[in-house]
Amino acid sequence: MADSRSLLPAAVLFDMDGTLTEPMLDFPRIKREMGIGSRPILEALAEMNGTARAAAEAVLLRHEEHAAGNSTLNPGCRELLNWLSHHRIRMALITRNSRRSVEMVVARHGLELDILVTREDGAFKPDPHPLRLACGKLAVGPHAAWMVGDGQYDVEAGTAAGIKTVWISHGRPRPFEAIPWREVRDLVQLRRMLEAAATALQLGH
Repeated sequence: MADSRSLLPAAVLFDMDGTLTEPMLDFPRIKREMGIGSRPILEALAEMNGTARAAAEAVLLRHEEHAAGNSTLNPGCRELLNWLSHHRIRMALITRNSRRSVEMVVARHGLELDILVTREDGAFKPDPHPLRLACGKLAVGPHAAWMVGDGQYDVEAGTAAGIKTVWISHGRPRPFEAIPWREVRDLVQLRRMLEAAATALQLGH
């Protein structure tokens, strides 16, 4: 039987859109307005320069800030974050979004997170860099952290970083090949999983 201590993280790294918050961004619409076809948004931006990049970036920022200003937390989010805080488990938010939109979401909902890592901080998911950066800032080894997200890039980044990755399914089949360490339906189920691990640890199982 696995040591229960290995199931209770020292830190949890969260994705934002679709994970802590209800899905905020209409990606097909953003891509149409940016004129990038079906390519991933940030990767397409990186290939642009000059006025084309500035115009495309303005579209993205407008959508991100509008979504952030109207954002809603996913069910169970506040209770989960409170539970983690109570148990002194550190928390980071890692997103491909802009820092301004992230700070708007954090302020709107009064979220207390230790670290924010955004696309301005360098390479972004699915690159493992932002996860390793967060672990370094939190002084937590990758082996002692969890990455929690609802997307393919979250699972790919977590796997590449050597971090246990929990995929939130929202009740849908997994639409990508990357395999998460654990799968939960939502944040409520994630909290129950953590509570079970904490109880087992207290009982010395």
